[in-house]
Amino acid sequence: MNNVINFNTVDDYNKFNNHETLHPLVSVIDFSKAHKRTGSKMNFGLFCVFLKDVKCGDLKYGRATYDYQEGTLVFISPGQVLDVENKTDLYQPIGHALVFHPELIRGSSLSKGINEYSFFSYNTNEALHLSARERRLVLDVFSKIETELQHPVDKHSRRLIASNIELFLNYCERFYDRQFMTRENVNKGILEKFEELLNGYFSSDRPMETGLPSVAYCADQLNLSANYFGDLIKKETGKSAQEYIQNKIIDVAKDKVFDSNKTINEIAFEMGFRYPQHLTRLFKQKTGMTPNEYRSLN
Repeated sequence: MNNVINFNTVDDYNKFNNHETLHPLVSVIDFSKAHKRTGSKMNFGLFCVFLKDVKCGDLKYGRATYDYQEGTLVFISPGQVLDVENKTDLYQPIGHALVFHPELIRGSSLSKGINEYSFFSYNTNEALHLSARERRLVLDVFSKIETELQHPVDKHSRRLIASNIELFLNYCERFYDRQFMTRENVNKGILEKFEELLNGYFSSDRPMETGLPSVAYCADQLNLSANYFGDLIKKETGKSAQEYIQNKIIDVAKDKVFDSNKTINEIAFEMGFRYPQHLTRLFKQKTGMTPNEYRSLN
């Protein structure tokens, strides 16, 4: 379990899963063809999407375990290291995967937009849970890609495969939108914790010690990836996580401005601003007046 298996090419991953390499830059994996295996740590130099069909081992990224059960998708981008922990000596992996090398999409429309699929940076407890209908659609797209891989490589192959991958990822964006809505109670719990986190932060000495809270800090405190956290807040509130934090900053600043015993500069430093003029600029941007004007008006 201490040894890391590196997958830098599609052929590396095909061999590990007992598959023939039909194209050097992309493959669709049927894990039922793979040999039984023990848990292992894997370092990916590829984009991978796993569709799990049965419970067989826990998938970990960092210290946390994925919310990854039957009928879920997990997205891996190059550079990620995964642990597959299994409670038995050997297990038979079951499910499917789409793997592709970054070079496959180089120069394509997908290459320009790949970073917009933020779910490739999601991590713990953020897998995509599919309905039966969504799962059939995913397998249908995988089948189309596999059919193209069976075709002799020609000048159309790369574009057609990349187009099908882009179609698949666009469907996944729709499915995640659905999941954000169907998991509304879970999301509301995260919103409440986010609000509590900000309230606790600004009622402590943390701002003076470490500055203003960032989106990454808040996501980490809530055990979420920054991208998933940002997408969830956007779906729930219509505002970005950064806008939500800024609105909280203004609410806190409005209360503090009423204390005429403190200067605006003192309030700015107390709240975590490195430069007082940054508070003044943000305050005017959000309220239409400076902190001093707000103080005089009230």
